[in-house]
Amino acid sequence: MNVASEWQQRGFSKRKMGPIPVIAIFDIGKTNKKLFLFDENYHIVFERSARIAEITDEDGYPCENLESLRLLVFDLLCEVFRMKEFVIRAINFSAYGASLVYIDEQGRPLAPLYSYLKPYPRHLCKEFYSKYDGEERFSIQTASPASGSLNSGLQLYRLKQEHPGVFKQVKYALHLPQYLSYLLSGKVFSDMTSLGCHTGMWDFEQNRYHEWIQHEGIALKLPPIAPTGKISKPLFPGNNYKLGIGLHDSSAALIPYLVNFQVPFVLISTGTWCISLNPFNLLPLTTGELKNNCLQYLQYKGKPVKASRLFSGFAHEQQEKRIAEYFNCDGGHFRNMVFDPQINDHLRSAIPQDINFADRNLSDFKNALFAYHQLNRDLVRLQVSSTCPVIKDTPVRRIFVDGGFSKNHVFMCLLAAAFPNFEVFAASMAQASAVGAALSIHRHWNTRPTPSDLIQLTYYSHGQDAFA
Repeated sequence: MNVASEWQQRGFSKRKMGPIPVIAIFDIGKTNKKLFLFDENYHIVFERSARIAEITDEDGYPCENLESLRLLVFDLLCEVFRMKEFVIRAINFSAYGASLVYIDEQGRPLAPLYSYLKPYPRHLCKEFYSKYDGEERFSIQTASPASGSLNSGLQLYRLKQEHPGVFKQVKYALHLPQYLSYLLSGKVFSDMTSLGCHTGMWDFEQNRYHEWIQHEGIALKLPPIAPTGKISKPLFPGNNYKLGIGLHDSSAALIPYLVNFQVPFVLISTGTWCISLNPFNLLPLTTGELKNNCLQYLQYKGKPVKASRLFSGFAHEQQEKRIAEYFNCDGGHFRNMVFDPQINDHLRSAIPQDINFADRNLSDFKNALFAYHQLNRDLVRLQVSSTCPVIKDTPVRRIFVDGGFSKNHVFMCLLAAAFPNFEVFAASMAQASAVGAALSIHRHWNTRPTPSDLIQLTYYSHGQDAFA
């Protein structure tokens, strides 16, 4: 079916046919790099996905191939600009955080795009926090648990200390979403959603850069802060599409929910990380929350979002493989598994509970179904500990789950049972981060009102007390 006939089948046959007005969104993850074209009703009318092999930095640590990423952006744009079915009205970017591109006067990258997983030197960490009020106080001020390279501001500090010659040449340090926008606009900006993403750069108490940014001479390397909805003109003459400045992907994924729902909610965005985001918790970060891996983000309108994070998507992937290998079954076996109350009853009475699944002996389980149910019990127990601090003392009584775990029936049933006083929903939405990036500049490209049916919800009853 060609795009024009599909457009007709969606109920637009009375419209005078011509190129379909679209927005192009680059959604750049650590693993998958995607391009989507959305029509004015936020339907995906075209998509491409690619993976880029990693390279290594000067220390031999894996990192993003920045040049390949740059070429991919231009190659994909060339492809869609040649397509007569579409007219591109705007382009925006959603990309992973904790990543900085250092460019010189000519806009050329000066260093690799260092991985946020790269180990951070202990002596530098100790030196840094001793200079700036100590680890705990600094982390509270910046809403950034001490996480080494995950705190992108500390990547800048490391560059200054270990490569002073390179640091001196840096004209601008751009977070990855803003670098991608710069490639097409030639304009440099800082964005609140990227600065507010556990960078250690933003003082949440003073609502400005932390004093260390000025003290270390880093303020001079940072572009002016622009509103998330700001647009630029393309660098290349003859094009009339509009360019967004890009967003941090987790913050972008929250936008469709903020647009569609006014009743207070918490969103558990699941993937490699499971991040609980509560935009209705404006209370300052406490020491206790910090120790529970809580932090704050800045949403696209600049307001703080209380959040917590858990590395359970990665744990699920690894342990699912271990179960499949031990019981000699296909990993796809778990994909459509349905929650079994009888298996759950057996597990809660026969198996010790306060143990991480990685430490469990698989011989304790009758078969793969029993093991997989216990894996999800363990993950839900950790999720409750992660999510509860961001819900506490707020009016939230709804929990939305999107991403991979929203499709896991076992996990969702157990989560609903673990939160009996809340309405728990699996949220079905195609590409939340990409849609959020499109919505952030909606008024600049879209003549239609924002759709009210962007998100499909499936309610999960808490049923039984699965953890009694």
